[in-house]
Amino acid sequence: MKLTVIGCWGGYPNKNEASSGYLVEHNGFNLLIDCGSGVLSRMQNYIQPEQLDAVLLSHYHPDHNADIGVLYHARLIKGFLGTKPPVLPIYGHNLDQHEFSKLTYKNVTKGVAYDPEQSIEIGPFTITFLRTVHPVPCFAMRIEAGGKAIVYTADSAYKEEFVYFSREADVLLCECNFYGHQNGKGAGHMTSFETGQLAQSAKVQQLVLTHLPHYGEIDQLVKEARQNYSGPTQLAEEGLSISL
Repeated sequence: MKLTVIGCWGGYPNKNEASSGYLVEHNGFNLLIDCGSGVLSRMQNYIQPEQLDAVLLSHYHPDHNADIGVLYHARLIKGFLGTKPPVLPIYGHNLDQHEFSKLTYKNVTKGVAYDPEQSIEIGPFTITFLRTVHPVPCFAMRIEAGGKAIVYTADSAYKEEFVYFSREADVLLCECNFYGHQNGKGAGHMTSFETGQLAQSAKVQQLVLTHLPHYGEIDQLVKEARQNYSGPTQLAEEGLSISL
């Protein structure tokens, strides 16, 4: 299983970069996790839109789904150019029917509702969900294939249930929108200290901080996370690739 970071910024993308988007590959199957602003542009450095096999969304905030419309237009245009790709399944929850309805576009994409109480199979991946602490319905994901596991927290304040959900994951891709001296609970985000606490309690193999803030010295996030976690820790950045 291989993880490639396409975008890692919270709220909006930095110049020439993207907000949340992560490519997970295994046995030739290409799964895009979240598709925020700028993701489609940056993704083409690694894979073309018609090469995606599925998309999975954590929630419907624009920094996680803004480029869905751009994606289905890209695949539509590829069809006009003579290489029509198959209908692309886009998995999302249906707790917001208005947003979920936007995932289906002509015969280009098809919205597929996942039940967060059940695990699902997407290609070679088995995916389980955990509802997060966020202003809108949002779901963390545990993605497993080939005996390896990646946990993506999506957007959330800290909750104890993350410890069991993330247990012994090979990679914890953890949101970190706040610094250690702040309180992210009201905004539905984690602090750097909390990410380290989670990683240490869950005994994960490595911690990658994502959904990064646009202020402060972001390297400080790693230093603060390391106060609670003794394992490998790094910031997400476009192009970061981890093979498991």
